Amino acid sequence: MKATHTFAVTQLKYPQFWLLGIGASLIAIHLTLAWKSNNPSFLGMSFLFWAAISCLIWEKRYTLNLESGIFSSFLGLSLITLLLVKSASLTSFGGFLYISSVAFAFGFALLASGFQGLKQYKGELLVLFFLSASKALPPFLINISPFTAKFAAFILWYTGSEVILIEDKIILPTGSVEVYPGCSGIELIFQLLGLGLLFLLMFSQKRKQRILVPTVAAAIAFIVNGLRVALMAILTAKNQPKAFEYWHTGDGSLIFSLIAVLCFGLFCWFLLEQGESKNQEARKLLR
Repeated sequence: MKATHTFAVTQLKYPQFWLLGIGASLIAIHLTLAWKSNNPSFLGMSFLFWAAISCLIWEKRYTLNLESGIFSSFLGLSLITLLLVKSASLTSFGGFLYISSVAFAFGFALLASGFQGLKQYKGELLVLFFLSASKALPPFLINISPFTAKFAAFILWYTGSEVILIEDKIILPTGSVEVYPGCSGIELIFQLLGLGLLFLLMFSQKRKQRILVPTVAAAIAFIVNGLRVALMAILTAKNQPKAFEYWHTGDGSLIFSLIAVLCFGLFCWFLLEQGESKNQEARKLLR
């Protein structure tokens, strides 16, 4: 018993264990905030992103430079403290919920490795940025509502509906919908881009695939959300308010997000299978 106690005390002397405890606590706090926000889609993505990032950091734990200067440590600790104070005094969830993930990670990276060591976490920080980008960036920079409205209107026209498009407004003979930035699909696009980056970080790909993966991720998210907007326009035209709310803000919106993630997952699986087949053929030729 004494030996076990001595071992535990000895381990606590190493900064790695303190950093591990701080990192785990920050992740738990952010996931708790996401859970309390009553946003299942963001909660699911946050859990997935944090789990994947934790695995990536754990795999390269022996190669990380965990030396931080006084200034960078103070700045990182101050940022984390401010975020914790803000989290404890939240009265409503908004942009802070999204931005806090990358802010927590940035402060932790400064605390662990300083400014010079930030490059060790550039991939993981970029992944978290994609999780928060839809709220962190100015709306005028990422407003794709006109494109979403045009695509949804094209789907309706192609399927035989009489549709008129006026800017962001889709007009049918018996109803109309307007595509606001929140329904444009930009959040889903950034989330799939983050998943694509995670895939590239976990599985090394050739240069061609590095360009293809984010392109396909953005395309899948845009197309799936466009189908959702077209469906909501049809429901409005048919005077189905309950069905509209279900697919707009209810569990129906999660179904479309799940469809997008599954489609992108199948694409990534295809890339891995294709790469494995090429490796097997190369090994056969070498024999």
